Amino acid sequence: MDRFASLKAAVETAALVDAHAHNIVAVDSTFPFLNCFSEATGDALSDVPHTINFKRSLKEIAKLYGSDVSLDAVQEYRSISGVESVTAKCLKAAKISAIFIDDGLELDKMHEIEWHKEFVPYVGRILRIEHVAEKILNMVRIITHADRIVGFKSIAAYRSGLEIDTNVSKKDAEEGLNDVLRAGKPFRITNKNFIDHIFIYALEVAQCFGLPMQIHTGFGDKDLDLRLSNPLHLRNILEDSRFSKCKIVLLHASYPFSKEASYLASVYSQVYLDFGLAVPKLSFHGMVSSVKELLDLAPIKKVMFSTDGCGFPETFYLGAKKAREVVFSVLRDACTDGDISIPEALQAAKDIFSENATQLYNIKTVSESFDSNDIALPYSMKLDLTAPVKGVAFVRIIWIDASGQHRCRVVPQKRFHDLVSKSGVGLTCASMGMSSHTDGPADETNLTGVGEIRLIPDLSTKRIIPWAKEQEMVLADMHLKPGTPWEYCPREALRRVSKVLKDEFNLVINAGFENEFYLLRSVLVDGKEKWVPFDATPYCSTVAFDAAFPILNEVVASLQSLNIAVEQLHAEAGHGQFEIALGYTTCENAADNLVYTREVIRAVARKHGLLATFIPKYALDDIGSGSHVHISLSEDGENVFMGSSGATRYGISTIGEEFMAGVLDHLPSILAFTAPLPNSYDRIQPNTWSGAYLCWGMENREAPIRTACPPGTPDGSVSNFEIKVFDGCANPHLGLASIIAAGIDGLRKHTTLPEPIDDNPDNFKDKVKRLPTSLSESVEALDKDTVLRDLIGDKVLIAIKGIRKAEIKYYSENKDAWKNLIYRY
Repeated sequence: MDRFASLKAAVETAALVDAHAHNIVAVDSTFPFLNCFSEATGDALSDVPHTINFKRSLKEIAKLYGSDVSLDAVQEYRSISGVESVTAKCLKAAKISAIFIDDGLELDKMHEIEWHKEFVPYVGRILRIEHVAEKILNMVRIITHADRIVGFKSIAAYRSGLEIDTNVSKKDAEEGLNDVLRAGKPFRITNKNFIDHIFIYALEVAQCFGLPMQIHTGFGDKDLDLRLSNPLHLRNILEDSRFSKCKIVLLHASYPFSKEASYLASVYSQVYLDFGLAVPKLSFHGMVSSVKELLDLAPIKKVMFSTDGCGFPETFYLGAKKAREVVFSVLRDACTDGDISIPEALQAAKDIFSENATQLYNIKTVSESFDSNDIALPYSMKLDLTAPVKGVAFVRIIWIDASGQHRCRVVPQKRFHDLVSKSGVGLTCASMGMSSHTDGPADETNLTGVGEIRLIPDLSTKRIIPWAKEQEMVLADMHLKPGTPWEYCPREALRRVSKVLKDEFNLVINAGFENEFYLLRSVLVDGKEKWVPFDATPYCSTVAFDAAFPILNEVVASLQSLNIAVEQLHAEAGHGQFEIALGYTTCENAADNLVYTREVIRAVARKHGLLATFIPKYALDDIGSGSHVHISLSEDGENVFMGSSGATRYGISTIGEEFMAGVLDHLPSILAFTAPLPNSYDRIQPNTWSGAYLCWGMENREAPIRTACPPGTPDGSVSNFEIKVFDGCANPHLGLASIIAAGIDGLRKHTTLPEPIDDNPDNFKDKVKRLPTSLSESVEALDKDTVLRDLIGDKVLIAIKGIRKAEIKYYSENKDAWKNLIYRY
């Protein structure tokens, strides 16, 4: 195993506290996008594309966006996606848990600090003292009760230099103020005596409130006299006994005065260092060299990360990405040279990326390691969920019923924001009793046309519809009345079992779905319409991918605009069949993302004159389509499903084994949720990679549950397990709820796994039980499963069983009716 694997993992997953940044601007701001890559201004911007930083950074942004590596392509992606969408993508990829914003750098059409709180768990404000003074002089309101001020900042280096007169007289300060006032509006403070007076007064205030003072040192744009920004000029302040307890943070690695900054931090207890701007603006060698110089003398406990992100979310992403690479390189070299041990390097990474800042600025962050799944990142129009979005005429309110069908109500945008967003829309109780073949409540569901519930929009899921920009869509919860969840609500069922898992075991489920589907085209046969596969190519065919690329490309772009991560896509084994694998996220987000992904795939296919269907077995001679789901367990942001081969069985932790063993024990009854139609069991057959036997295996794709070790997983460890008996007709919220309920039972009983099957289980059919071969058998298993009943809810299970029995009866009496499922799923 790589000696530094643990260090690399710690660096890459650390939650970052971005201790110094600036506001992000609107997409139509005049602030040049080239300022992502340079401090240059004016004519000098034309030289930026010839810098190392530009060439390197453009490639990294293009890779993140999946665009061509060109400035035009990246800017086109930004324009199409919108600033909210790219901000969500960049900050999620950056894994930033807190940002401290200096809003004193006034940019054209910059967003207020409050706007940024939609994208990270914690946003603090750095109060620029010169900005405060100018705003006061210009009679502009600058502070509200909602501001969380975590520190002060000075740009005296830009105005008059860092050689501050600590004993400037009141008379000199007053004369300096008069000079400022005589200059006329808008007031800009340049008088050194007045600046020094403000600086000293601000230090006294900062010290009184225990707030650090950030000071711009080192390089910046051409307004700066670099000769006056050397931090050694601060000696008057540092030697003044009045300010010996005031914490001073030297920004930007003081580049090119990094050695001087390191010296100051080593001999003055109140001096701290921040390397934002130097990382990522320098070459890689320059960044590594600068950080190493900071650590030559300065205590590790005094060195902090920031992005100096400014104007564009890409600057936050680049700052975070390069900081991880640089810090890993520096700490690895220190270990190699024998300066520190690996455990000491692990602690150093935590200190630099978060702990030093959280202690110095006295805040609390989300967690030590970042799990983007714990943060409900927004989509492209989440800024003000109560305000109408310009150009949108209608809002679709979507729910998924117990038979797995997508349904919606549509209301005009004005009515949505005036009334529906809070009060919802009415819906008959019968809606959760409908089967795949009849729009009416099935017998034995206890649901009828009597009674009404409210569909309450979950505004955190509201999205602009990528294929219909004049519409939005939002997922709905089911309430008896606003604020009172209905027991039959699938999303609420998932929340209930997730809460039990969290409350009892402090665990969170992360999930990632694979979407297999068929693309069908319409042909006339004897004057009748018939749907046939899009192509007849084999598994992972490049020809198939080329043919379907215009469709798949549009699907992926639409998903990206919805902030849904796509990990990979390819042609599947069936004729006209493709697969799109989604990224990991918390289970509720994963289920929501799956719903939107199905919506996107169907809509884009329809736009291209095709029909996309998720039914399990479209052609009985094909392997069939599933919606396999990968599951892992997280505790405080750390994957705790993994164990090590030397300390645990099979490379799975004890917690992971107990949870997975519970799922395996209850798998026959889980099928009633995850394989909800008789057609589902045409797919779950031996030798079709669907998992037909009640067993598990390690990387065994003939087992219904397999453990997985994707690239990057430490040797001998397992990162997650896959459930293959989950298909595209299942309600994803109810399917995941049943899996979690089974896992909870395993944890409570400390259930252990049987030996894994490392061969095709069909070769051991006399020793391995067959999973249910029909929906009838799954319903029988569910009927006996008191664990799922107690955790998910008795009423929900009664409805599920009633609907499934209706499916069994109808399709047994109508042998070819399953073919109509392509229009419903």
